[in-house]
Amino acid sequence: MQATQIAGTGIAGYGASIPRMRVRVTEIARVWGKNGEQTAAGLGVSEKAVAGIDEDSCTLAVAAARKAVLGAKIDPQNIGAIYIGSESKPYAVKPTASIVAEALGATPNLTAADLEFACKAGTAGIQACMGMVASGMIDYGLAVGSDTSQGRPGDALEFSTGCGAGAFVIGAKDAIATIDGTTSFTTDTPDFWRRQHQEFPRHGGRFTGKPAYFRHVLGCANALFAKTGFKASDFDYAVFHQPNGKFPLEAGATLGIPREKLATGLVTPFIGNTYSAATMIGLCAILDEARPGQRILAVSYGSGAGSDAFALTVTEAILEEGRRPVKRVWDLINENKTYIDYAVYVKHRRKLKSM
Repeated sequence: MQATQIAGTGIAGYGASIPRMRVRVTEIARVWGKNGEQTAAGLGVSEKAVAGIDEDSCTLAVAAARKAVLGAKIDPQNIGAIYIGSESKPYAVKPTASIVAEALGATPNLTAADLEFACKAGTAGIQACMGMVASGMIDYGLAVGSDTSQGRPGDALEFSTGCGAGAFVIGAKDAIATIDGTTSFTTDTPDFWRRQHQEFPRHGGRFTGKPAYFRHVLGCANALFAKTGFKASDFDYAVFHQPNGKFPLEAGATLGIPREKLATGLVTPFIGNTYSAATMIGLCAILDEARPGQRILAVSYGSGAGSDAFALTVTEAILEEGRRPVKRVWDLINENKTYIDYAVYVKHRRKLKSM
């Protein structure tokens, strides 16, 4: 367990990317019969975003990163570090971060790397950028969480896994939200894994709840409160990692955070669990709505297992023209959706093995 307060760092810009295609959970349940219907009913997810044939975690990362840089109002040449968190990289050996840097027009004089820690690699990238900015090594860093999540056909994961990306530019100047503290909580808890050359991940079923998700999310949040002096009631908004629609609500209730403070960032019921992007897209949705002076609690979770927690305060800069994306997260969720059936879904997710 570790807690750190780094003065002078904050979010300069943010952006999200969500595919337009959707598949309803009831459509997946139709294919898998009674067992599928029971699984769907227990997840609190109604539909999920599906990446197309020409989309992957890299293209989604580029789209989200471009919005973040635009909102930060900086020259991409001033970005000194890029970290991409994902567990669905298009290449097993070939960085996504370098592709994103090239697409942004960033200087080659930067450090870049891909990070992997199940669903919290994106927030780990935020922490890395915070440290580098605070030390004076760089002026700005870019952290992205992006995934096209995998789920074995018929498995519970197939009913909840979605696709999307969230990106944040971290800097010390003109932040739209200051990062007042960050905390991490990590143990060796193997609740979810995918071995080399296996296509789909496996999970520990009921083991993924109390000893995994809740132990780490609640432990990390309470560590943040202890180290920073904040209480749960000090926050106007909260977002937790969202493997489904129910776990984050239960975590909030345990901490004494009312449901209305979670509603803005609770996106998984409508786009699925976007893995490394889940907490980050939820935070983007909150920043779309938050007012200066309001505080935000964000806690990620990655199986294996660990959590990162952040305390943020929104600044007056968020009201400046252009600092928020033109299309906000809930616009991306609700507008221009195209619904597909299960056959088209498995085609686009390349689950037809003869392809």
